[in-house]
Amino acid sequence: MATERLNQAITQNTAVQTQQKQNTIFDLVQSKKNDFAMALGKSLDPERFVRISLTTLRQNPKLQACSAVSLLGALMQSAQLGLEPNLLGQSYLIPFQNKGQLECQFQIGYKGLIKLFYNSPNAQLLDVHEVYSNDKFDYEFGLTPSLTHKPAITNRGEVIAYYAIAKLKEGATSFAVLSKEDALNHAKKFSQAYKGGYSPWTTNFDEMAKKTVIKMVLKYMPLSTERFIMQDETVKHFDNTVIDMTESPDLTNYEEINPQTGEVMTSDQKPA
Repeated sequence: MATERLNQAITQNTAVQTQQKQNTIFDLVQSKKNDFAMALGKSLDPERFVRISLTTLRQNPKLQACSAVSLLGALMQSAQLGLEPNLLGQSYLIPFQNKGQLECQFQIGYKGLIKLFYNSPNAQLLDVHEVYSNDKFDYEFGLTPSLTHKPAITNRGEVIAYYAIAKLKEGATSFAVLSKEDALNHAKKFSQAYKGGYSPWTTNFDEMAKKTVIKMVLKYMPLSTERFIMQDETVKHFDNTVIDMTESPDLTNYEEINPQTGEVMTSDQKPA
C-alpha cells in the first residue's frame, strides 16, 4: 500500500514538473512577442505568429523539451524570413539530438522558398512539379537545354522525379531535375532528423523533394538567394544582442557512431 502511494506521488510529481516546463516554454515564447514583431516587420501579424508557434509546440512534446535558446533561435529565423512555422509548408521546427542535447533545428519548406524567391523584384517565375511514370517527360542539358512535360490525364502512375524551373525578369532561365531515388539518397545522406525518425522527409516526402530541387535550381540563378538558403537546416541560439540571425553562428554539431569501429564521429555535412 505504501509502495503504491509512493508510486502515485512520483507520478503526480513528474506530471507537475512536466506541466511546469510546458508552461515555462509557452510563457517564454509569448514573452518574446515584441522581438518577433520587430523581426517580422509588416510581413506577418505578430499575434498570429505567436499563436501558430504555440500551437506547433503543443502538437509536439519533443519541441517542448528542446533547449529554449535553440527553440527561440529557430522561431526568430522564421520570423526574420517572414515564414510561418509548421504551417502550409513554409518552415519547420525540427527537434533532434545535437551533441547530446535536444535542440530545435530550423528548416525552410518548399513553399517558403517560393515565397522568398518572389520577394525579389527581379523574380518572374518559380515552378516545381512531380513527374509520374505515365507522364511524357524529357529533358536535356548542354548548349541548348530543354525540358518537356506532358502529364497523363488519367492513371498517371507513381512519382518518379521532380523538377523546378526558375526565371528572372531580366531573362535568365534555369531548371533542375531530381529523380525520386536521388531524393531519397539525399535525405539519407544529409538529413540527421531523417536518420532519427522525425523529419518532414518521413511525413512530407514529396514536399521535401520539391524543396531540394528548388534549392538546386536557385544555385544557378543570378539572384541573391544565398542569405535565406544558408539559414536552412541550422541550429542557432537566440541572443538579445544579435539583431540579424544570419550573423549568428550555426551550432549544429551532430554526433554519429561509426558502425564499423563503434567510435563517435563528428559530422559537419551540409545539405546540397
